[in-house]
Amino acid sequence: MSQIPEFLVQVSIWALPTMFAIILHEIMHGVVALRLGDDTALRAGRLTLNPIPHIDFFGTILLPAALLFFHLPVFGFARPVPVNFARLRNGRSGMMEVAAAGPLTNLTLAVLSAIGLRVAMRFLGAPWGAEIAVPIAYMLQASIVINIVLAVFNLFPVLPLDGGRVVVGLLPLSAARAFASTERYGFLILLVLLYTGSVGAVINPIINAILRMLI
Repeated sequence: MSQIPEFLVQVSIWALPTMFAIILHEIMHGVVALRLGDDTALRAGRLTLNPIPHIDFFGTILLPAALLFFHLPVFGFARPVPVNFARLRNGRSGMMEVAAAGPLTNLTLAVLSAIGLRVAMRFLGAPWGAEIAVPIAYMLQASIVINIVLAVFNLFPVLPLDGGRVVVGLLPLSAARAFASTERYGFLILLVLLYTGSVGAVINPIINAILRMLI
């Protein structure tokens, strides 16, 4: 029970940055797909900042909350935005653009949050600093972390992650088809790699290096 007050403080810091990072990541997949000729996400009502259509109860609420409660790195996901890759202009190049849109959005949000954090830090000593500047600074710091984690993790080259789709677009056609066939086992492969620490061994140094540059 003694953890609950601290947990509620952490929720107040992390909830908005996490939800915004997760949802905007998905929206931008749909926005780029629309620009390339596929209006599936638009017709499904997913090109909106209204969080309700995007929320996955486990990935958007339960998982981040549980990770916060147990003092683990925060992570989450929203309902995937539907994309019909067959309708995209530029074929596999279009698929790569759609896939890269999510992580690039998160990297952009991280940089903007870092700029905002530097501005907020200037006002920490102001008369209203403790009530306004300090909470904003904590939220911007959380935004930097969650956006970098989402960007780097999603670029891991395993389907159905965005990095896997980029790999499909880069490989020669025969190799791309063979690699694409692994998507049916993608979540199982990802779980094994996460359990063995293989994913962390690859992405943690990258995440930490980017965080050192931004914070």
